[in-house]
Amino acid sequence: MKWNKKKIEASEIKRLNELFNVDMITASVLARRGVSSKDEVKFYLENELIYLHSPFLFEDMSEVVERISEAAEGKEKVRIFGDRDVDGITSTTLLKTELDSMGIDVSWTVPEGDDPYGMTLDKVKIAKDDGVTLIITVDCGISEVKEIAYARKEGIDTIILDHHLAGSALPPAIAIIDPKIEDCGYPFPFLAGCGVVSKVIWALRFSLTPLFNETILLLHAQPGNDTVRIQALKLRNFVEVGRVVDEVNPGVIRADESKIIPFINCGLPILVLDEQTERIQLAKAFGNNVDILLNDLRGEVDSYIPQVRGKSLFDLSFISHSGRYSLIERDELDVLLGLFQSLSLRKYPSIGSEFDKVLDLVAIGTVADMMPMKNENRILVRRGLRVLSQQPRMSLLPLLTSKNLLGKKLGTTDIGWNISPVINASGRMGKPGVAVNMLLADNQNEIEEYSQELISLNKQRQKLGDNSWNEMQNEAKRSYEHFGTKLVLIEHTKVYRGITGLMASRLLSLYGVPTMVISRPGEGKITGSMRCNEGFNIRDFLSHFTNLLNDFGGHACAGGFSLDEANLESFKAQMEDVLDHMDCVEEVEDVLDIDCTVPPKYMNPQLIKISERLEPYGEQNSPVVYQICGAVLLDATPAGNVNSGPRHLRMTLSYGDYKWPCIFWKSSDKLGVDFAVGNTVECVFRLGRNNFRGQETLQLTILDMKQSLSSEG
Repeated sequence: MKWNKKKIEASEIKRLNELFNVDMITASVLARRGVSSKDEVKFYLENELIYLHSPFLFEDMSEVVERISEAAEGKEKVRIFGDRDVDGITSTTLLKTELDSMGIDVSWTVPEGDDPYGMTLDKVKIAKDDGVTLIITVDCGISEVKEIAYARKEGIDTIILDHHLAGSALPPAIAIIDPKIEDCGYPFPFLAGCGVVSKVIWALRFSLTPLFNETILLLHAQPGNDTVRIQALKLRNFVEVGRVVDEVNPGVIRADESKIIPFINCGLPILVLDEQTERIQLAKAFGNNVDILLNDLRGEVDSYIPQVRGKSLFDLSFISHSGRYSLIERDELDVLLGLFQSLSLRKYPSIGSEFDKVLDLVAIGTVADMMPMKNENRILVRRGLRVLSQQPRMSLLPLLTSKNLLGKKLGTTDIGWNISPVINASGRMGKPGVAVNMLLADNQNEIEEYSQELISLNKQRQKLGDNSWNEMQNEAKRSYEHFGTKLVLIEHTKVYRGITGLMASRLLSLYGVPTMVISRPGEGKITGSMRCNEGFNIRDFLSHFTNLLNDFGGHACAGGFSLDEANLESFKAQMEDVLDHMDCVEEVEDVLDIDCTVPPKYMNPQLIKISERLEPYGEQNSPVVYQICGAVLLDATPAGNVNSGPRHLRMTLSYGDYKWPCIFWKSSDKLGVDFAVGNTVECVFRLGRNNFRGQETLQLTILDMKQSLSSEG
């Protein structure tokens, strides 16, 4: 295994250390990961809702809010179309709960049994017969062009809330909220479906505040170098729609020659902090003849945010986090903007503290759908994990209890290994409604009943997966060779439809090439799942076969498709022609990317705070990898099953002033070969907490270790 430690300039580490007030190790990790701009660093270090993007950046968000509000006022029937996976299940639950709270007559449907993905004409017809006048898709819909066209023809409006890649034509929905749509206006394309739904929920709640569709004007004047620097901005639905900066030379230009006067002379209330201070500067700039009506925020700010009481914008610019991320260092207008947004979230709890209550399911769905753990996903998941850990919703209590997670500080690993697989099992086994019903239930007996059914489905899924995996090994090897080591295709007759994605993921891990697993649910139909690593786009690949496929969709690295069984042989033949023009996936040596080498004096229990500050971990943000050189291996004991290959090593390393317990998975064969007890060693590791029998200790998870060249042991 190759160790790679990217070279970075010491000046860059120092810049991050000073600019963002972080320790040198954190600065090193950020620099080595290429996280250097203010906008990128913000999402690693901050946790407040004000740093999320406004939902109204979506071009169609106002239409969505207005149409749903119209449905509430008109007592219309609304139907949610969701997907069967964790993201679809959490999305369906979140939107159903929110629309219920608005008094809307709302029902939901998810694909049960062998139902195809997304909307179908049959289900649209059922919705029409049921008197539905508005359909809202969640985690699906962007590919259902003909279905939505049919709904429109029948007088049913459709709103699409999706996050998948679109085809060449968009469906004729009245509004589309999908961050992957070109020119949608939204700056972050990697929200999960439940993340998209959370944006709609926030927007719906915001629409009930006096701020909705109101233009807010903020102003600040401060002394410059023989000038008065006057700044103003306009904010609408938490989106900045205009900003003016003017350096006024007192006595040199008239007020009517300033850029600032036309900008603020628009009949809007002008909001400031500390009216008298602002008037002094404005009088200095324009004299006493210019009368500008100001509204002072000081009273409300001090009441709702008492920690800033008595502090001027100048004072706050040195301590305010929002000011750190301004394009101009310590920009006082940006500090005022951050104060106004924080004030609004406190003044209207539905978009602030109460909004947190939806983020538990957003965290689960985002992690389960393997969305990049960057940008605002980090804040959504971090806050959602806090809710899961401290105030989990009643409908999740039995599941958390069964996994021994209740009352613990949860991380993304807990979601990925213990929570999402159980929820996902309901969809894989053709019964996603069980999970939706569990999450929606508010009766303890019902919750327990659905939870037990969910756990039972998960056990069935595990058994099916193990059986299918054992049966497909020979076929996978033959397929790998048949397709010239470019692809693995499994068409085993016993593969259950609900686990094709799971099997494709396992094959991808084994062979490292694009994998495809198909199932025959009956009635002459074929359904399949495909998985790949980065660098191969599944949607682009499947687009070569539109003449044969009934439908296809998904992400760049995970997708699904269906076709008639009669077209299967043509599909395989055409696929071989496409593969002939593709290069093989190159085999490369495993590389360990090291984030930071830790000197002995920094190797202490406080290091865990650095690791945990950079959570949540996941796609595109793997756990911090540390390196130490010159540690002494005090002991090493093999552990684990002797019949399952190399056993684990439980070890103790001495480094700095501490002795560190370690686990080195499946590496007992390295003991006495690559290193021995008593050796001075170099190792690469991750730092975490180990809970055993109620006792918590810090533990190094060794990723690789070797004897130091200077070791004499």
